[in-house]
Amino acid sequence: MENSPPYYKEGLPLPTTISKTEKQRSRSSSRSSIPSIFFAFFSCLAWLYIAGRLWQDAENRMLLSNLLMKNSAERPKVLTVEDKLMVLGCKDLERRIVEAEMEITLAKSQGFLTDQLKQPGNSSQKKLLAVIGVYTGFGSRLNRNVFRGSWMPTGNSLKKLEERGIVIRFVIGRSPNRGDSLDRNIDEENRATKDFLILDGHEEADEESPKKAKFFFSTAIQNWDAEFYVKVDNNIALDLEGLIELLESRRGQDSVYLGCMKSGEVVAEEYFRHASGSLLILSKNFAQYININSASLKTYAHEDTSIGSWMMGIQATYIDENRACCSGSVQDKVCSLS
Repeated sequence: MENSPPYYKEGLPLPTTISKTEKQRSRSSSRSSIPSIFFAFFSCLAWLYIAGRLWQDAENRMLLSNLLMKNSAERPKVLTVEDKLMVLGCKDLERRIVEAEMEITLAKSQGFLTDQLKQPGNSSQKKLLAVIGVYTGFGSRLNRNVFRGSWMPTGNSLKKLEERGIVIRFVIGRSPNRGDSLDRNIDEENRATKDFLILDGHEEADEESPKKAKFFFSTAIQNWDAEFYVKVDNNIALDLEGLIELLESRRGQDSVYLGCMKSGEVVAEEYFRHASGSLLILSKNFAQYININSASLKTYAHEDTSIGSWMMGIQATYIDENRACCSGSVQDKVCSLS
């Protein structure tokens, strides 16, 4: 130990050994810190990128949300089947409305008459007071015979009634099987009684009653020139003289729509105003209107409401006549249930 340097002490590392170890550790620490710095740098870049995208997406979502809220306020949230049908049919509906308005304007401007109606016989023939059409069916022969034996004249009496200005006819269409026994029986009965108005263009059926009204008024006005056209159900008995008196009191009146008008809550809430189908009366110009516009007039499930709809918008004079109410206890009625 005597030869050792004076600064050496037992248990302590040599100065040269400590210096080499520290240098190695310093180099190793320096090499490992470089990747950490790069990793932290790229992590920051990635975070900034992701944050930017999230912010941009949030702005886009906000913009889209505002647009949807704006659009939802301008149109229905749920598009129903009726809405789709309305969109699909709006153009056709507009066209039909324009055509209907043109037809009504033409009819009004010409007194519901586009051409002179061809009347049978001499053109100077006296104008009739009324044509009365009594609805009937193929299976109603017994009922017709009851009418012929009570209030309805037959044979020469029917002709004399026409000289007074009143025409009465049973109104019936044709069988769905044209020319079958139903049609042949009616033709045979008509040859014997001569009291039918046969609607060759109409198919006789209960569900076709609204269309029958169009055929009746159109055919009647083409065959007879009268002031009034009267429709009567097949289960109605008439006070014929009372009906003639009622029609005489209205002679010279145009635009008459007369009958037992349905009114009150039913009309206000569900139906437009219309006359009961048991007995109703139209003046000549309305029968002409139906004849001219027959192809475009819409029909509903019931005849009386169909006729009532045809009278809307053409300045009809509605006459609620209690004597035309065939049911009930109205005095001096011109009709009753048979």
